[in-house]
Amino acid sequence: MDLAYGVARAVLLPPLRLGLRWTVEGSEQIPLRGPVILASNHTSYLDPLALAYVADQRRRRVRFLAKAELFDKPVLGSFLHSAHQIPVSRGSATAAGALDDAVASLRSGECVAVFPEGTISLDLEPMRGKSGTARLARESGIAVTPIGMWGAHRLMFKGRKPRWQRGIAEVAVVGEPVPVMPGDDIRSATDRIMSAICAQVARARQVYPQVAGNDDDQWWVRGPQTAVLRPVKRTAS
Repeated sequence: MDLAYGVARAVLLPPLRLGLRWTVEGSEQIPLRGPVILASNHTSYLDPLALAYVADQRRRRVRFLAKAELFDKPVLGSFLHSAHQIPVSRGSATAAGALDDAVASLRSGECVAVFPEGTISLDLEPMRGKSGTARLARESGIAVTPIGMWGAHRLMFKGRKPRWQRGIAEVAVVGEPVPVMPGDDIRSATDRIMSAICAQVARARQVYPQVAGNDDDQWWVRGPQTAVLRPVKRTAS
């Protein structure tokens, strides 16, 4: 992980640091050492880099749980394999292996990052959480540190042409860790985690320092009041 990650850090993080106008709140919630699970909302293709940047402020290197299909892409896949990131084959019989790998990483004191929604939110609002994050926390005994990020979607968003403009604001708010106990219901724990992420997203939007200008439409603007939990669907009994 060290060599590939170190090269990526040296090449990718400086432009992100210099190109965006950063505001980071609550970074002290990320411990300087020892196991930690970071869980964030997902609105941009740049979110993994943004989350890695936030972790880097605490001198942490991140192992991401990422969709297995990303590991099949020629360049990206080679890097992900070299950096020992963790592929998740969602809905397959091998999905449990990703959980085992992530738990092993945590038990060795690493920082593991997850996007509990599983994909980019097309309406920019926090989606229902997948159960994997709560399962990881319950299995490992490590609380989930919720993060709300806002701004990078203005540069790279699914279905829109990338807009490379220096000085776009990016806000990241880190909240208090959410514990998941051994006997906790996974659906309830998932909702607790996503509720905490929603609160951080709301805060990130509240302090976001930029507004849409006359030369920009309003597509990327959302207020803090709409960052609300979408509960996991319950099966009728």
